[in-house]
Amino acid sequence: MPTPSTNGNGGDPTAVGKPKVKKLRLALVLLGLGALALISTVFGMMMAVAADLPKLEDREQFRSARNSELLDVHGKPLGILTGSKNVVLVSFDKIAPVMRNAIIAVEDKRFYQNQGIDLKGMGRALYSDVIARKSVQGGSTITQQFVKNALSAQNKRTVFEKLREAALAYHLTRKWTKDKILTEYLNSTYFGQGAYGIESAARTYFAKQHPGCGRTRETPCVQMLRPSEAALLAGVVASPTAFDPIAHPVASTGRRNLVLRDMRDQGYLPEPEYRAALQEAIPTQDDLTPPQEKTQWPYFTSWARQQIVNKFGATRAFAGGLRIRTSLDLELQQAAQKAVDGQLGGPGQHPSAALVAIDNKTGEVRAMVGGRDYARSSFNLATQGQRQPGSSFKPFTLAAALQKGYSAD
Repeated sequence: MPTPSTNGNGGDPTAVGKPKVKKLRLALVLLGLGALALISTVFGMMMAVAADLPKLEDREQFRSARNSELLDVHGKPLGILTGSKNVVLVSFDKIAPVMRNAIIAVEDKRFYQNQGIDLKGMGRALYSDVIARKSVQGGSTITQQFVKNALSAQNKRTVFEKLREAALAYHLTRKWTKDKILTEYLNSTYFGQGAYGIESAARTYFAKQHPGCGRTRETPCVQMLRPSEAALLAGVVASPTAFDPIAHPVASTGRRNLVLRDMRDQGYLPEPEYRAALQEAIPTQDDLTPPQEKTQWPYFTSWARQQIVNKFGATRAFAGGLRIRTSLDLELQQAAQKAVDGQLGGPGQHPSAALVAIDNKTGEVRAMVGGRDYARSSFNLATQGQRQPGSSFKPFTLAAALQKGYSAD
């Protein structure tokens, strides 16, 4: 006698669970494809990192951390050679500890503990970006910010770009020391008012507070910063426009005070120093010293700069630590400047003039005065003043005529 069916499928035991098996297979296939896509993405990102890391490590300015030095024809120093951004490179030991502490306190308090990335911060930033469908929040460590600056990626802030920078930052911490990363970050960051790099920023905002700083390689202004000054510079980094002490003094003061509080809370600043720093004024327009040509005779060195770049390339010329002997003779240059000032009444007078002294045997320029005051006008009358000779020929014509016996009548 047949046994009654109990499964509702005409007694066919193979029909049990078929739909579930198909769904499981589909899920496994989709999971495999997803894993493959993720692996492909990570592999592509790693390939991009593999290509970028050597380019970053091999840059001359990150190996030497020294500007090239200009000398006169006898080997006497003229100053340092900087690019259009006037970046003055400094080493780790020349950066005041209070400046290092300030930037770490506000930008990356776990800088010396993390591996170049902050997973919690990245998670918050990525979640906010995905929800808003655009970049709205930062979660970058100092190492990631350095990578962004070094690769000029400020305008390509996609989710993938952030992931690539994070991977590069992670690998960089395995190649470089933390001190080196912090130094290169401070040397490459923009601090507003045309100041690129921490030494240029210290000179721009606080040179008048520390007379004599920045005149030699051994006495940089950044080495002399006080807590309130370091906190202001560290605060400006987040937004050089919004926290500009000249344009937005209230916002700048509030940001500086926030950095000071972070420094106190993280043990970098004792309470008495914290309270004293809060009372100090922020710089005004009269306190600023705008970035300038970092040499004693800027008309000559700015003219020679392009020739040096053409010979050595921009990176090596500006940041290769070279000692470049030029054709300028300091004694002749000083005499030329004195002669021009003596005829025109000194730099405070209105007329301007140019003078060039050339070695007739070699054609080398021994002295060059290109104008009245380079700080007021960088236009070089000697090399850029392409004007018609005009009446300047008349004295020569008259002298030749007199020599031949012609009368002035």
